[in-house]
Amino acid sequence: MPEKVETSPKVNTSTASEASAASKETAPSYDLTKFKLKRILNNNSVRKTIALLGTFPDNDESAAAVVIFEKHAYRESDVATGAPSNEEPLKPSYFSTDLSVRTDFVNNIYGSYHCVPASELCGVKCTVIYPATEKHIEKYSICHKYVICETPDLYETVTLPYIEESQFSLDWVYNILEHKQEQERIVYEDNDPETGFILLPDLKWDGRNVENLYLLGIVHKHGIKSLRDLNESHLPLLRNLRDRSAKVISKRYGYHSTQLRMYFHYQPSFYHLHLHINPVRNDAPGIWCEKSHMLDTVINNLELLSDYYKRASLPFVLYEGNKLLNLYEQKFPVRKPIETAPSNVERSDDHPKLLDTKTTANLSDEEPERQSKRIKLTEEPSTVQSVVA
Repeated sequence: MPEKVETSPKVNTSTASEASAASKETAPSYDLTKFKLKRILNNNSVRKTIALLGTFPDNDESAAAVVIFEKHAYRESDVATGAPSNEEPLKPSYFSTDLSVRTDFVNNIYGSYHCVPASELCGVKCTVIYPATEKHIEKYSICHKYVICETPDLYETVTLPYIEESQFSLDWVYNILEHKQEQERIVYEDNDPETGFILLPDLKWDGRNVENLYLLGIVHKHGIKSLRDLNESHLPLLRNLRDRSAKVISKRYGYHSTQLRMYFHYQPSFYHLHLHINPVRNDAPGIWCEKSHMLDTVINNLELLSDYYKRASLPFVLYEGNKLLNLYEQKFPVRKPIETAPSNVERSDDHPKLLDTKTTANLSDEEPERQSKRIKLTEEPSTVQSVVA
């Protein structure tokens, strides 16, 4: 059972009618089988995910829905071949009589096959956001990205007013903190109002495959939107979040603290302080340097300077189509084209030279930055295009 810290025993006083109401509130208002596709937002062959935009016509033809399908990572138990003991229940395995095998070819020591395992191993994780806002659609779409170096002044004059006006609703966060929703998903809770938090699986984790562990630590204390609001007074909260999370994860999932990545996102996807936790060996989404800030580093910065995050310039990424990007564009040229070559540079012909198609044939549509780097900087000024990340 998950370890919890509680100030007093809880007595279940809910009536049958209350239980029924809670059940209705938990049940979705839509029928997933009746989803109507409008367009594909993103098809990521590396992470084996696909994000779809559509509607549930039986509910509301005009309300947008985002549906994300993700194939599960392999579990070590799925490929076990040893006979289970009498005490252990029989688990599905790829190497069983349920495995359907079609031979593509066999050549000497090499063989290629198409395999369909038992139905229990063929499931995919599905996440639904409904009704979805423009910010949700933007988040899951393929688009150009730009790095913004946010100074304290830019935060106060551009970012903060935008956050206060346009942030996601936090109702779902408060539902978790107040035990109105997702109580069964809570892994651990420290209910101290100043230093406490709730630990639960992130939506990107199925909650079963420990190799693909991904947890969120959501603090109980309100009013901390992001790194920018942290100061020396929050050090007890941050240390408690780090130490207790590591202890619980070690006991429950077998990971030592040195095997865990604990970090904050900036900008975060929702503006109530929360910590991301996953194994170092996994390439989880959002771990790149311009997005994540390690918890130990945050603690150290505040130990050195009590208001570090009010003084620091913080980089973050904005996507094409984000309204905040347009606000920054009014301050300085974010989408500025690359500089053209000097006029005294020798040109071999009147057209920009590209690498031979054989050189770029192996590039996928998911790597536009690599393709753009292959454009020589000896192009005619009129043909130069903006190069973005």
